[in-house]
Amino acid sequence: MSVLSYAQKIGQALMVPVAALPAAALLMGIGYWIDPDGWGANSQLAALLIKSGAAIIDNMGLLFAVGVAFGLAKDKHGSAALSGLVGFYVVTTLLSPAGVAQLQHIDISEVPAAFKKINNQFIGILIGVISAELYNRFYQVELPKALSFFSGKRLVPILVSFVMIAVSFALLYIWPHIFNALVSFGESIKDLGAVGAGIYGFFNRLLIPVGLHHALNSVFWFDVAGINDIPNFLGGAKSIAEGTATVGVTGMYQAGFFPVMMFGLPGAALAIYHCAKPNQKVQVASIMLAGALASFFTGITEPLEFSFMFVAPVLYVLHALLTGISVFIAATMHWIAGFGFSAGLVDMVLSSRNPLAVSWYMLLVQGIVFFAIYYFVFRFAINAFNLKTLGREDKANTAAAPTQSNQFREERAVKFIAALGGSENFKTVDACITRLRLTLVDHHNINEDQLKTLGSKGTVKLGNDGLQVILGPEAELVAEAIKAKLK
Repeated sequence: MSVLSYAQKIGQALMVPVAALPAAALLMGIGYWIDPDGWGANSQLAALLIKSGAAIIDNMGLLFAVGVAFGLAKDKHGSAALSGLVGFYVVTTLLSPAGVAQLQHIDISEVPAAFKKINNQFIGILIGVISAELYNRFYQVELPKALSFFSGKRLVPILVSFVMIAVSFALLYIWPHIFNALVSFGESIKDLGAVGAGIYGFFNRLLIPVGLHHALNSVFWFDVAGINDIPNFLGGAKSIAEGTATVGVTGMYQAGFFPVMMFGLPGAALAIYHCAKPNQKVQVASIMLAGALASFFTGITEPLEFSFMFVAPVLYVLHALLTGISVFIAATMHWIAGFGFSAGLVDMVLSSRNPLAVSWYMLLVQGIVFFAIYYFVFRFAINAFNLKTLGREDKANTAAAPTQSNQFREERAVKFIAALGGSENFKTVDACITRLRLTLVDHHNINEDQLKTLGSKGTVKLGNDGLQVILGPEAELVAEAIKAKLK
């Protein structure tokens, strides 16, 4: 398996713990609506909700270790998740400041700062990956009869606990260098202020086609390099009191996405619709409207982005550039709102009473401007360069609109399997929110025209065997139907 294909698998596995973030945002957001200033001091219900959300945010490293181990396991068994949990506790206990002080025979005050940040998403992902690889290698191992109780899945947590001792020993010397490199990278961007935020926004979009934006996000959104933008924002009054958040600054790596996701991309969708051929406008309208509504309300942008990402790459580069500009403007003007899932209307409403949200309503004004910018820029580029966006293809081959869940059953699964090269071409089948994530024997055997008729908005080929098929929110239903049929 190629490096890109493996990175694709890790990206898909990351969606398991990331799926917990909306719950945290919802709980804390409602809590702040009830008691925006007292952080629960004035309302028992607000305290209950905010504390419940914080329980998720404060343990993201652990959730990543468990979620990635589970997500990468071949059979998605709970034993893999347990192995990730065991591995996380072994490493974070051995490499805690007290553990490092004892291992290196130094005073706890002399322990490097890196080990005060050992409980983070980067370490969680590393432990999850190692635990999953051990699980996939040993979960079917048969031991002699005297030890048969510990065979198979029961063996893996035991192996993980021993392997993590060796991993901890290696990290004892390696982690300070990795940590310092991550901090230096984060600080080099952070020191650029609003310009750095804009650069981050640009690369956040640019890396989406290969699913590697998660690695970049972890540096700025979580506590890997000390920025921790999302948890600090969601912490609200508590973060301010503890000095981990600054009003007008915390949230700068999130705020500028709201104008793009709520307004900019819907403006692009309108431009694509207006540029479609008259006989295809009805079909294009259904696709663009569904994508625009998803982007506006929830911040799920992939159905729209993948509708033009590959057929008109110049539009996607323009989109990444405009996103960077939007993030830069919001950071410069200190218009701040934050999110726990993505920058849609739901998250904006929930964050509006957070004490760290500053002039958040100006993001709506900025959004209206960006709607116009996206619309005119996209319409001009499509017409000037004769770009083959939806409804402008030389051969009518527009992707079908999403269908109801009962259509992702046996007949449709058979069609997908055929379009993907037949059952013998499959190695693994998974899905994230909007993509089928596949490992194939040979991705040259797929029929892209047939995939488009089944609803594909584009494909991403990674290495010789990795393939992503962009479908939209129905991706998981399709994946489950394909798995069932292959069995």
